[in-house]
Amino acid sequence: MMRLGLVIVVVVVGAALFAPWLLPWDPSLQDLPNRLQGPTSQHWFGLDELGRDILARVLLGARVSLAVGVIVVGVSALVGMIVGAVSGYYGGYIDQIIGRVMDVLMAFPGMLLAIALVAVLGPSLTNVVLALAVIGWVGYARLVRGQVLRAREFEYVVAARALGAGTVRLLVRHVMPTALPPVLVQATLGMAGAILSEAALSFLGLGVQPPTPSWGAMINGGRVHLLDAPHLTIVPGLFLAVVVLGFNFLGDGIRDAIDPKK
Repeated sequence: MMRLGLVIVVVVVGAALFAPWLLPWDPSLQDLPNRLQGPTSQHWFGLDELGRDILARVLLGARVSLAVGVIVVGVSALVGMIVGAVSGYYGGYIDQIIGRVMDVLMAFPGMLLAIALVAVLGPSLTNVVLALAVIGWVGYARLVRGQVLRAREFEYVVAARALGAGTVRLLVRHVMPTALPPVLVQATLGMAGAILSEAALSFLGLGVQPPTPSWGAMINGGRVHLLDAPHLTIVPGLFLAVVVLGFNFLGDGIRDAIDPKK
């Protein structure tokens, strides 16, 4: 499954990066007389309700989804690793305060909190990233905190501390490397979650705004044509499902590969 996931991720990332050169048609070009047309030799996935090429819009939508996933996972992982390292290394009241903050954030349903934040801040790509990152760092912080609590008692860490190594050096050189493998797994699985969350917010009209294509918005736009033009919903839905499965397969494969029990 790991190889399958890797192939899917590589293909999708490559298609997103080179989308401007791969687009078969202008994604904003409208062919109103042939709107809702099904797949043809010219338009492989058909045309949408405004006569725009669905394949071209799906490829551009991949860029949006992957951009959101990379930024959200990057910011969440960075903040979570810093907060988790500080919490686990220092302990005491610092650990208690950070722990209570994480408990409060985890008490709210993640998607509901993201919807509330985007509704307050306004629908946009920036606000979607901000809302997802505000929630996403907690999982990384809890993961890193557990790894740091275990690693700070290792003999080589105790020896480095006895030799006068500073806190930053201890964390960066001796403690944090032990947390990187599980963080990598978490980040890979987090990409799938971020892409799915962005699609959900766009489906509700709280994500990327038209005319920028988004898989969630395309699925929402095709709801009213499920009976007469189901390809409007099926095509972006299949792309979304395949990409999410690809990242999940890759994350599961990496986790199995680094599991010391196997």
